[in-house]
Amino acid sequence: MRTRIISTATALAVLFSSAALVALASGPAAADSDKRLDIRSAGDVLVDGEHQRVYVSDPRGGKIVVTDYAGTVKATLDGLPDVEGLALSPDSGQVYAAVAGLNRIVSVETTSYSQTASYALDGAEKPRTLALASGKLWFGYGASAEGGIGSLDLSGGEPVITLDLDGAADFYAAPELGSDPDSGILVAGEKATSSDALTVYDVSGPKPELRVTKSVEGGFFDDIAVSPDGTQIVTASGAPYYHPVYSTKDLSPVGRYDSGDYGSAVDIAPDGTVAAGTFSWYRPDVHIYRQGKWSKVREYDFPNTAQGSGGDTLAEGGLAWAPDGSRLFAVSSNSDDVFSLRILTDPAKSLPTLTVEAPEKAPRARALTVEGKLTGTGLPAGTELTVTRTDVESPDGKALPPVKTEADGSFSFTDSPPAGGKVTYKVAYAGDATHAAASASDSVEVSRTKTTLTLDKNGKVFGYGADVTFTAHLGSTYKNRTVEIWADPYGADKPNKLVERGVVNSRGDLRATVAMKRDTKVTAVFSGDARSASAKATSTAYAKVKISSSVSKHYRTGKIGSTTYHYFHKNTDPVLATTMSYYKDRKQRLEIQVYGPDRKWHSTGSDYFKLGTNGKSTVRLEAPGESGIRARIRSSYVNGTSGDNVNSTTHGAWKYLNFTR
Repeated sequence: MRTRIISTATALAVLFSSAALVALASGPAAADSDKRLDIRSAGDVLVDGEHQRVYVSDPRGGKIVVTDYAGTVKATLDGLPDVEGLALSPDSGQVYAAVAGLNRIVSVETTSYSQTASYALDGAEKPRTLALASGKLWFGYGASAEGGIGSLDLSGGEPVITLDLDGAADFYAAPELGSDPDSGILVAGEKATSSDALTVYDVSGPKPELRVTKSVEGGFFDDIAVSPDGTQIVTASGAPYYHPVYSTKDLSPVGRYDSGDYGSAVDIAPDGTVAAGTFSWYRPDVHIYRQGKWSKVREYDFPNTAQGSGGDTLAEGGLAWAPDGSRLFAVSSNSDDVFSLRILTDPAKSLPTLTVEAPEKAPRARALTVEGKLTGTGLPAGTELTVTRTDVESPDGKALPPVKTEADGSFSFTDSPPAGGKVTYKVAYAGDATHAAASASDSVEVSRTKTTLTLDKNGKVFGYGADVTFTAHLGSTYKNRTVEIWADPYGADKPNKLVERGVVNSRGDLRATVAMKRDTKVTAVFSGDARSASAKATSTAYAKVKISSSVSKHYRTGKIGSTTYHYFHKNTDPVLATTMSYYKDRKQRLEIQVYGPDRKWHSTGSDYFKLGTNGKSTVRLEAPGESGIRARIRSSYVNGTSGDNVNSTTHGAWKYLNFTR
């Protein structure tokens, strides 16, 4: 340790002064789960129900990502530049992808994810959209001012590709397509421009027949869906701020789904349930309707997963139903262009609202009343709800008699809680074919008898390292007689630690021994029981540091009276070596006193010196240069001013100096 110097002569002139020492509601439902997708863009999303796989195309990344129903990636299909539209073969054996960067349609086997075929579309550039109808794969293609519709027929021994099947309709670029595979309805709308025309084809025969072309509401069609019965068309586009519905016969308006924002996607489940998606930063993103019913069944609002102010938004065409209707898959992105696959479970079921209200406080073993209400469309009076009570004696819950709703959905029941403390009443609705399950709970603080718990040794000071026994005393209780004793040493580097846990003895005592190397907060804890309240008692005990000092450079020792002095020549510098219990950045205070003519000791100066990591500090005092001076020095730890507060103030022994000629 480097030697420090303090001037004794200067200290004689400095007056000493001591240093002061001195914390389920109603409304849109949240997505049930989500997984991040390693993609740069989202072109289309497809669900293979047979193998429970989800396919998401990434045009910018030139790949297709395949996940399971939980969103876990199972395969990544690379080498597909500008891939967009996806379609599934009727037997679920192949996934077809429109790869604009290759001017091809690529076929991928659904069990091995290996490419089985690649169909060149000679004369048809930039295929982007796909739809299955009447056993053929229809595709929208075309660069700027060259849009058209073609078909790929794989029913024969050789694939047959036919182009320019759009008839009298005119498309600037590859149109958006929608279809009903069974009825032979194919619908096309302009994807690249603001043209508001839709075109309906009947493709059930050998050649497509243009049924009707008509201006409708919208333009820049992001998505088109045809109902499973082939009678209705639903579109998604930047305007209007709803999803309009048209007849497939003549494109006459049938109704509209009031989604309330920019339309970005639409998909219809096999049972006709409509999922309408919107581009919405601050409102719900997915809206669920039953076919032909214009009021919402359910909504989903995506959270904000980035630093921007708005929530995540739905990708264009980013909705796809599982064939059994049990899930709806949605692809979303945040303001940092991070994409996620969101899995929405039982979306076709409406989400009832269940509320429960219990008293804030209640006496034990006395009757209390719990009230609540179940609200939701089509829920009849007499709907049965289960009731569970959870308390300290039934931590896993105890079933109470079920309760039934009144005509307005309200309900109430009484109970006399046998146990005190926090008692929770959970009410649950199991759900049915059209309603999702719902549950809610509320808690009441039930009175318990006050418990007496004490802990000794509070405020006492002990020498460094002393083994100190603390005794907790527990008064009378109902059943529980277990107490815990915790020790929390001062300093952030030492955790609060359980020292002893056990049943108190016949006198109600539990003891624990703590090695007092730091000031320590000791806490006794009783967790309570069914009739006795929990309790806590604390005791803060204090620990000194260990200090030892030695003097060197003296020529002899001798006594003056009964005190031993170290004798120094007047020009010899005394050296004081101090060893102290170490703590990070700890300093020792070196104090000097001089013996005056009035035969009293006068404090004349002090200074702080940092300890080495070995706890040592060596200080050389400058010699006074004159004889006849008697002084004394000592090292101290001062709580707060020695660099920390983890120990109690501790003074070392005085070392006496006598300067001679």
